[in-house]
Amino acid sequence: MTKYGVIVGSIRKNSYSKGVADAIVAGLPADAEVTYLDISHLPLYNQDLDANSPVEYTEFRAAVAAQDAILFVTPEHNRSIPAALKNALDIASRPWGESVWSGKPALVASQSISGIAGVLAHHVLRQSLVFLDMPTMQQPELYIGNTDKLADETGKITNEGTQAFLVSRAV
Repeated sequence: MTKYGVIVGSIRKNSYSKGVADAIVAGLPADAEVTYLDISHLPLYNQDLDANSPVEYTEFRAAVAAQDAILFVTPEHNRSIPAALKNALDIASRPWGESVWSGKPALVASQSISGIAGVLAHHVLRQSLVFLDMPTMQQPELYIGNTDKLADETGKITNEGTQAFLVSRAV
């Protein structure tokens, strides 16, 4: 059994990123253990707290460490990744020399309501993952554009072609 941690870069209720993540997860093997790692409650990373980290930091680091692989799904905010996602990357990579990301395989998917499909956020995230020593799947590249036309008001992907595409890319 493989333990997959899912990190959704959007903390918005009914986010399209969560809908994309759910569609990808639907294609994972039946014996996969999937844990959504919530980043919405994490206080901003502050190096001054490394010696006495808040419980939210330590619990998040432990949850990441317990995973075999990580699935990231992110929207694009101002041509980059959302602040909450960057904060989560920083928290789990610190204190210096104690990163829990190192060596964990990663899959990156991006989405946007525009046709550009979050491509810049996708590549910004990949650059961070290279530094964090996370081997990242190079193919398939998962850029999902116009998600507002592919999902319902809850963020669930309802377009059958998109659902089938994402399920087929899960493994």
